[in-house]
Amino acid sequence: MERMGFVGIIIEERAAAAAVNEILSQFGDIIRGRIGVPDQQTGEAVIGLIVKGTNERLGAMTGRLGNLSGVQAKSALAASGNKKEEKKG
Repeated sequence: MERMGFVGIIIEERAAAAAVNEILSQFGDIIRGRIGVPDQQTGEAVIGLIVKGTNERLGAMTGRLGNLSGVQAKSALAASGNKKEEKKG
């Protein structure tokens, strides 16, 4: 079951940005929106994502991001999936 939510990513080391973007490209099918705010003075950046996907896909993406050195990723998802799907059951 797909769930809607958001993912917050903090990049503490600019060198990790290319790897973050590569992972996000691989999971582009579940990303509905993205905003990025870099801090030119410190080299840090924050990326916010609106996502919709299965727990497995979302967990795979945040897990890979969180395993990168200098990167933190946290997510929050809606408690349930699509209301149309719930009504069918």
